[in-house]
Amino acid sequence: MASALETKAKEAYFDDHFELALDLYSQAIGINPKKAELYADRAQANIKLNNLPDAVADANKAIELDPSMSKAYLRKATACMKLEEYQTAKAALETGAALAPEESRFSKLIKECEERIAEENGELPKETLDVVPTNVVPVKDVSSVKDVPDPMTVAAPTKSTYRHEFYQKPEEVVVTIFAKGIPPECVKVDYGEQILSVAVNAPGKDAYHFQPRLFGKIIPDKCRYDVLSTKIEIRLAKAEPIHWTSLEFSMEVAVPQRINVSSGMLISPCP
Repeated sequence: MASALETKAKEAYFDDHFELALDLYSQAIGINPKKAELYADRAQANIKLNNLPDAVADANKAIELDPSMSKAYLRKATACMKLEEYQTAKAALETGAALAPEESRFSKLIKECEERIAEENGELPKETLDVVPTNVVPVKDVSSVKDVPDPMTVAAPTKSTYRHEFYQKPEEVVVTIFAKGIPPECVKVDYGEQILSVAVNAPGKDAYHFQPRLFGKIIPDKCRYDVLSTKIEIRLAKAEPIHWTSLEFSMEVAVPQRINVSSGMLISPCP
């Protein structure tokens, strides 16, 4: 049954019926949840539908089930690049390239990631740094972020068994997921440059998946989480000490940035 669904999913994908392919892959995964190939292929369908956090989650699951599957790393990198998470994408590409050195796409995409990372680090021609955007944060605004909970609470997009909220400090964002009696081994948390992925699969409880694209970038290696008796507490290390106006990214909200200029100073907008 799963193989028949997989065949139909592939046919739907090649006919550009991506939503149908996604649904068929999901049905096949429900029957055979341990087959890495299904997650890698569903990741590609999610990429086509621009469901990028879901694509990253599927690629991560494929890698977890089969760490030697090179195309899973390619899927992850493709989604991360679309999310502008070039460091995470580059790491995935380097692993994939080691597994499939004959695949030229890895080296090409690694080069593109390196160029994007250089741009993000301010390694640009001097003339491109003369234009100062107006959406910068004055120094006083950065230092004025208080070490108190943010009043904004975001409702969990899943069942009412779980809910989450967040508050922030200048250097970190603390996400709390309220869930009683969850064994630590049933919780999986992954971090990207601007992605948080949380999965809870505890016996006798509803499954919970939370995969937002975050308001700002984080430092994955410095993030951590603790599973307590009544909650899961996740600490996200900010890449920049900016104030997050929400937990999740929105195209309607411009993220304040520090701008590197030739003098090395932080430029504030004129009053």
